[in-house]
Amino acid sequence: MDFPMKAVGGVNSKCGWFNGGLSIDSMDDGGSTTNLLSPIKDMGAETGVGIDNPSSQLVHGMDHTITPNEDTTSQIPNENESVTEKNNEAGEDELHSEMVRKNPSALTVSRGWLLLPPLIGPDTKYDENKMREAIANWILSTEQPFATVEDVMFVKMMKTATPLFEKVSRVTITSDCFKVYEHEKKRLKALTKAASKISLTTDCWKSSHQKIEYMVITAHFVDHNLRLQKRLLSFVHVPPPRTAVDIADGIYKCLQEWEIKDKIFTISVDNATYNDKALRRLKETFSRVRKLSCGGRLFHIRCCAHILNLLVKDGLAIIDHIIGDVREGIKYINNSEGRRLNFSKAAHQMQIHDWKLMLDVPTRQSSTYDMLCMTLKFKDAFPRYAEYEPHFHHLPTDEDWENVQSVCEILKVFKVCTNIISCSDYPTANLYLIEVFRVKQTLDKGSLSANDFIRDMMKKMKEKFDKYWGECHLVMAIASVLDPRFKMKLVEFCFPTLYQNSDENIKEVKNALYEMYSEYLEMHDTLVRESAAHGSEHERNVLGLNEGNGRRLESS
Repeated sequence: MDFPMKAVGGVNSKCGWFNGGLSIDSMDDGGSTTNLLSPIKDMGAETGVGIDNPSSQLVHGMDHTITPNEDTTSQIPNENESVTEKNNEAGEDELHSEMVRKNPSALTVSRGWLLLPPLIGPDTKYDENKMREAIANWILSTEQPFATVEDVMFVKMMKTATPLFEKVSRVTITSDCFKVYEHEKKRLKALTKAASKISLTTDCWKSSHQKIEYMVITAHFVDHNLRLQKRLLSFVHVPPPRTAVDIADGIYKCLQEWEIKDKIFTISVDNATYNDKALRRLKETFSRVRKLSCGGRLFHIRCCAHILNLLVKDGLAIIDHIIGDVREGIKYINNSEGRRLNFSKAAHQMQIHDWKLMLDVPTRQSSTYDMLCMTLKFKDAFPRYAEYEPHFHHLPTDEDWENVQSVCEILKVFKVCTNIISCSDYPTANLYLIEVFRVKQTLDKGSLSANDFIRDMMKKMKEKFDKYWGECHLVMAIASVLDPRFKMKLVEFCFPTLYQNSDENIKEVKNALYEMYSEYLEMHDTLVRESAAHGSEHERNVLGLNEGNGRRLESS
């Protein structure tokens, strides 16, 4: 850490980090530099790093510890040093000598440099095992290659930090990484063992460099401190063709390995046919060994974010040719530095001072929306840029820009809803219902638009909405009821807009709530009985032990 000292005049020095000052005049009154050491000691106490060694260490870029017999003159020139200060070097040397003479163990200053005690105290013992564990954690968390530990500059850096460091091979660090993995797996198993219910999310994807298809399984649960936990359990290799049997077997084997089969509450998956079949298979399997919550109606959850993504995809399909022109135009401009400079010049001429153009990820519809919104800000710059680049042919018409503007205004509601639903740092299920209600309102309003273009787009999106959310979504409804701000009022307000048979769906939500309450009540009574039985057995054991001790005392 860098603590630069600034020379103020020729008399005072000021710490640029702590905003504390060191007055030379105070030295004549018997003062010392100890006043600058106190905030650094406080910092060391917080970080657990000892700084009480009386021998000093140069902080401003020196790569070794300064010993009493070593020359403390820095090899790196002070960037704030002026000609006047150089002429006063002799006076500064005398002043520094006086400071050290009065308090040799205190923090010292030499020619604008801050001399700190070493970060490792004299009683600190170097632990090679802890160092290797720290390196293994760094390798895993930053996804570094195992060969990094054999790199010459890495070894030099570590030896600069501590001369006791010994180089390790890639084979050794690979073994250390597996040990860290096994240790963390045991900790996670203990965490999941304490959880009463666990919900799963799955997603299938293909590795770009390995060309191998995986299914990632993530657990979501509330720990004993009532904090939401999101932990990745496994990457399951799913060979093509991706069938429902392979998906179901992969999930079941993962649950067996983590010993959480009896704790699964819900499983959220994408809206794919093989996922529907796989969840039906798992639901039948779990129903044979235990009772599922609400009769299994909450077991299979369709991913709300994926449904929104499908809705946006249908909405963007109507302007697909415009999106293609915009995407190819951005690729053309970003292809060379000269083209980017010409576009920047055209934008500045049109008084457009905004961020640069961004390219979307075609499989993520929200990123396509962001690309269109950003491109709209530059719509006046594209014709001017075409004057600089005669080969630029990706130029939307004025009517195309108007259609893009209309689509982006509508899809803004979907963007906000997707951001809320996709959040995983804290629970937001209680907000799903009101956001889906806003989406439905937008679709209903758009379907009545006088613009044929908007009306056709809304028609396609409403068909997709009714396909996935045409029936009562119990999870959204129950989560909103459990929010003390809403309770049943929000369900009663939103359902008439969302569903045609709203009264039946409201009744279904109430029945599900009563059923869940009965299940938790039964679970509580079972735990109370088991606790009482365990307590009685413990008392009998204690009484038996006391009676045995009494007999032995009488016989003796």
